[in-house]
Amino acid sequence: MSARSRFFRLVPPVVVACLACAAWTVQGRVASSAVAIHATDTPAAAQQDASYQRLVEAANAVVAVKVKALPNARSNDTLGQEREGSGVVVSRDGLVLTIGYLIEEADTTEIGGADGQSVPASVVAYDPSTGLGLIRALGPLAEKPIHIGTAQPVNELDRLMIVTGGDEQTISVATVVSRRTFAGYWEYLIDGAIFTSPPRLDHSGAALINKDGELVGIGSLFVMDAIKPGEKLPGNMFVPIDLARPLLEEVQRTGAFKKRTRAWLGVNSLEEDGRVKVMQVPEDSPAAKAGIQAGDIILSINGQKVDTLKNFYDVLWHDASPGSEVNLTVLHGPSVRQVTVRSMDRNDFDRHKPSV
Repeated sequence: MSARSRFFRLVPPVVVACLACAAWTVQGRVASSAVAIHATDTPAAAQQDASYQRLVEAANAVVAVKVKALPNARSNDTLGQEREGSGVVVSRDGLVLTIGYLIEEADTTEIGGADGQSVPASVVAYDPSTGLGLIRALGPLAEKPIHIGTAQPVNELDRLMIVTGGDEQTISVATVVSRRTFAGYWEYLIDGAIFTSPPRLDHSGAALINKDGELVGIGSLFVMDAIKPGEKLPGNMFVPIDLARPLLEEVQRTGAFKKRTRAWLGVNSLEEDGRVKVMQVPEDSPAAKAGIQAGDIILSINGQKVDTLKNFYDVLWHDASPGSEVNLTVLHGPSVRQVTVRSMDRNDFDRHKPSV
């Protein structure tokens, strides 16, 4: 099946017309009898057809990613041992960009194309600081690499295309509802995250594509507050593609990725009434060993007051490196106490889970 016919099968003509004209107002898979765009001798039609072709090529760069994690992987507790999502072909030598949690502690990895064929893959890199991951196909891929754009011009109310991979590939159009910092409870921070709505449940590793057929983001999360914290609007969070550039450049230049390391304490926290409250402490984490408990409120870190997750992470990563001691002032019930936590690298914590 040709690239054009495959794309046309997935996205009906009325949506193709809207995408090519950048008037993205209709979701995918809507029945229509509209006529497909064909090249004509008019400049406007020719430009429209070129836009359509770029979208065809972009959609066909998205593949399925299937992973089976190690039997004793810590991440199995939250992600499961068998995981499925999407990825995007970003180089002619078979590099595929995806969301990192899919491939965290992977045992086996496969890439699935639209033809239903699977190719084994190896994990090249997982970068906890951005949440992105790279895998490489161990066999030839029919899919051609996507054009990588930039998320910098992406603004609220922009209409972007979301594409997932595999034989059951789906395409839809979403609206950008906010661009803001995202602070995850698991010691994770993304500046300029892209939030879209309506939400997709198959968001993991999905491609966010602009009207020029360029990749501008990688799907990460389903969220309930896409517009702003505390205001209910379901949507998705995408990691801006610009954060992937150092990862891609290093792998393509050296063939490997030197892991970025930073201090990790092991506290799952949230913001509550201007305070950082601990929700959960993973077993055997540095925080657990230091006596931090669920319900504790972190008042300061190394003498600096913290009242938001962003503030907490900024101070932690500026002042500490893996293995260094971090001094926390903690409100435990009615008592304030000083707690010293010896930080570590999160990757080391995952690797050293005891065998079962």
